[in-house]
Amino acid sequence: MKLLMIGLIGLICVLVLAFLYLLMIMPRMVGRPDAAPFRRWLYAHRGLHDNESDAPENSMRAFQKAVEAGFGIEMDVQMTKDGIPVVFHDYTLKRICSAEGKVYQYTYEELQQMSLCNTDQKIPRFEDVLKLVDGRVPLIVELKIEATDTSVCLAADKLLSEYKGMYCIESFNPLGVLWYRRNRKQVVRGQLADAFYQEGEYWGPLYFLLQNLLFNWLGKPDFIAFNHKYPRMLSRSICRGLYRSTAAAWTIKSQAELDEAVKHFDIYIFDSFLPKKQSGM
Repeated sequence: MKLLMIGLIGLICVLVLAFLYLLMIMPRMVGRPDAAPFRRWLYAHRGLHDNESDAPENSMRAFQKAVEAGFGIEMDVQMTKDGIPVVFHDYTLKRICSAEGKVYQYTYEELQQMSLCNTDQKIPRFEDVLKLVDGRVPLIVELKIEATDTSVCLAADKLLSEYKGMYCIESFNPLGVLWYRRNRKQVVRGQLADAFYQEGEYWGPLYFLLQNLLFNWLGKPDFIAFNHKYPRMLSRSICRGLYRSTAAAWTIKSQAELDEAVKHFDIYIFDSFLPKKQSGM
């Protein structure tokens, strides 16, 4: 009898933990905005760019090329020292601008003294990128939030609220997704994630939680954007399979990878090649 009771208690504990896990990773289920229109496009990662050309990543020229080719655009937004939202991926300037420091340590005017990948292209204001695209293709806007300062959310939203084109937002930082949950429920929002442990770049409890989407209870995302190389990660699969959440794949770098991603994802962000459109896109 004692062993039976121990086994029963153990089973109950397992069931409770499983229930809590499913609650924690649950995306938005009630009042979801329609994300279906975003599924009809392929998205050029940081614009239709080539860092060895005159159209480097997140440049006005790369965005113009994406629009002309009829691709949606994924881009990154963060803040300058003087509170201007600009489009730039890395927190540091070294890789793209060969400069020291981080974006937020410079004013916009100071950043204009730098070049993108030794071209004539400069770090663009988010406002100018929106004017360039002008609603002609949909946008996936990644909010770059390094720690807990979510000021980029308010600054970007001020511009996006007046933008007439189709857009959605996403962030690796759940606080950015939470900001949109609290302030702009009508906007399609996404949680970015990666198989951090498998990639071997980031470790620790925080990245375990992020990898397994255990902050979904906080931001209640409408879609999950995940590294396309890991389509069978359990939490990601449950969100798409059980909860019917839209799944975005990043960053696809060949036609073969795109052909495989179509089996597991609904939105496709590509880089380094020109994709052929799949049936149903």
